[in-house]
Amino acid sequence: MKLKTKIFVGLLAVISLGSCNKGFLELNTDPTKTKDAYPQQLMSNALIQSTSINMNRNRGFNNELMQVSVSIGDGEYKVFRYDFRRSWSDYLWSGHFLNMANYKDMYTKALTEVAFNTSYQGISMILQAWTNSILTDTYGDVPYSQATLGRDSLLFEPKFDRQQDIYMDMLHKLDSANTLLKVNTSIDPLHDPVYKGVTANWRKFGNSLYLRLLLRVAHKAETKDYAQAKIKEILETNKSNYPIISNNEESAILRWTGEGAYISPFMTTRVQDFRATALAKFFIDFLRDSNDPRLNIPEYGTNGINRWGIAPVSGNFEGVPSGYAAGNEDYSKMSYFYSADQNAGVNSMQKEPMTGMIMNFAEVEFIKAEAMLKGYISGDPSVPFYSGAESSIKLWIPTWPGVIKDHLAASDIDWDNNDTFEDKMERIHKQKYFALFLVDLQQWFEYRRTGHPVLPKGDGLKNNGEMPARMQYPVYVQSSNPTSYKDAVAQQGPDAINTKMWWQKP
Repeated sequence: MKLKTKIFVGLLAVISLGSCNKGFLELNTDPTKTKDAYPQQLMSNALIQSTSINMNRNRGFNNELMQVSVSIGDGEYKVFRYDFRRSWSDYLWSGHFLNMANYKDMYTKALTEVAFNTSYQGISMILQAWTNSILTDTYGDVPYSQATLGRDSLLFEPKFDRQQDIYMDMLHKLDSANTLLKVNTSIDPLHDPVYKGVTANWRKFGNSLYLRLLLRVAHKAETKDYAQAKIKEILETNKSNYPIISNNEESAILRWTGEGAYISPFMTTRVQDFRATALAKFFIDFLRDSNDPRLNIPEYGTNGINRWGIAPVSGNFEGVPSGYAAGNEDYSKMSYFYSADQNAGVNSMQKEPMTGMIMNFAEVEFIKAEAMLKGYISGDPSVPFYSGAESSIKLWIPTWPGVIKDHLAASDIDWDNNDTFEDKMERIHKQKYFALFLVDLQQWFEYRRTGHPVLPKGDGLKNNGEMPARMQYPVYVQSSNPTSYKDAVAQQGPDAINTKMWWQKP
């Protein structure tokens, strides 16, 4: 039975069931209550689901590609060797399009007379742009203008929009969101797991996300004039109209309280599986060799466990060379993240409230540093560089008393005005890499955009040692939406991991 027929039959069944129970529903419906959901009722659960999807793909996919972690083993389909099953594509695609429908419904509900609210309209636009940006930056051209229309118009084969068009619409949505949130209409704090009802912070997050996406397309001939001018407007010429995240407290983080619905998705992973993944040498060596406070046990740890809950090996921190050749060595006894059952769960990333990272202040500072370095805005890039590095540490250790310039100089990783442009980009993006720890797939996106930070190449890498440029489309899309799928391949290029999407091309 074809998919359309199945869905039609299912709809008939639902309609029939509804007619059979009409009398019951009439008797048991409170006429004083609206039958429609309010926008805030859609917001909380969708945010939890979206953040959970991002966290799971961050841990198992982004971290393996970007040398944060290594899932030890010599079998096939190891992401850290640039070798992964096509089925990796399904989870993020399905989950984010499902929640996209909720974000769109949130906007529609906030337009109704009974629930009219400009803040929910603006927040909905931000969350749509956030989710769509992850989708298009992962796959390239994706359904956008016709996405999620199946429920209302029975449009089950949406076209795939060009990434360039998607980006321009996302940017315009974020501009509109800024205007809507300027009104500062109050929202329900109980249904806001990120900012607890502070609409001013939602506005700052939206404009900070705006900067992230503008920077990603500021080099493209089709968008550079608009993008560079808007970066300058937000950061320099019209700052008062575009407030952005300006300290760690304003970072967009869904904090897991461990109560009710706010239980970290990492807690669904078996503890033995959570700690079975080793840390990569690139990641741990930098933290260790730079004496990073987040790895410092005596001064900034708890009960002998460092802030990031990383286990030492024989008193030292050792990682696995990412991309190592199969059959070479046994790396199973290297540093790893403590699981929730160890040391009473103290500082375990499985229970850590801040793993629901969406966007933090340090990232915004590094965006400023790059914009200054490239001449999009005026200023000394070393200023936001140091601010970003310090904020990245203090997000996790607010009481850290160190002087960031001295701290970085001690390891010769401080700013050097005599560096080449590429060396300065490397310094910015090495620090940004750690600021983006836990932030969905942003490390991977930024590496594909800039080539920084420079990652070592292991002898066992597949794909000719080339970092994958995208995920392939899910297999089921080929059968459920064959015409649009074929059009997308003709438009973008082969449905392969090395096909570069629009913003990756020169």
